[in-house]
Amino acid sequence: MKTYFKESSDLKMKFIDDNEENLINSINILTNALENGNKILICGNGGSAADSQHFAAEIVGRYKLERKGYPAIALSTDTSILTAIGNDYGFEKIFERQIEALGNNGDILIGISTSGNSENVINAVNIAKNMGIYTIGLLGKDGGQLNNLVDLPLVVPSNNTPRVQECHLTIYHVICEEVEKKLM
Repeated sequence: MKTYFKESSDLKMKFIDDNEENLINSINILTNALENGNKILICGNGGSAADSQHFAAEIVGRYKLERKGYPAIALSTDTSILTAIGNDYGFEKIFERQIEALGNNGDILIGISTSGNSENVINAVNIAKNMGIYTIGLLGKDGGQLNNLVDLPLVVPSNNTPRVQECHLTIYHVICEEVEKKLM
């Protein structure tokens, strides 16, 4: 069992060694967006959908400090919207249509994909960029197609999906803690 913990901690250290500057940049970008009254839109599938919800909850509710809520929306939470868009337009459009409806210039989209190749997240990034929405990717493996599409990729270099998800959790917890401190 210790092997799992070692894999997880080694991967997190590899990530931060390779991505510290990008992580600092993402914190600054998110802080500036929230200071300017913009919102954060977050999307992903499966475990990444759960991460989207967890991430948004930490921003809207609080992470550690008592403070006002900040605007963040997990695009994977409204089953009526997801099923209507999926039925009428296809699963690949479920995030794109929501960004089209809810997004504004200056907002931030965080796309979470352990493969970097989720079609609906790719479509979300493409429409977001066309709308003036800055895009950040929490990605795995080699970053996949999203690595070159997002404005700021945060790539966890592993093919092991559970270890990538564990690292994504640490990344967005660090982001929440640092953004919260900066906004206070």
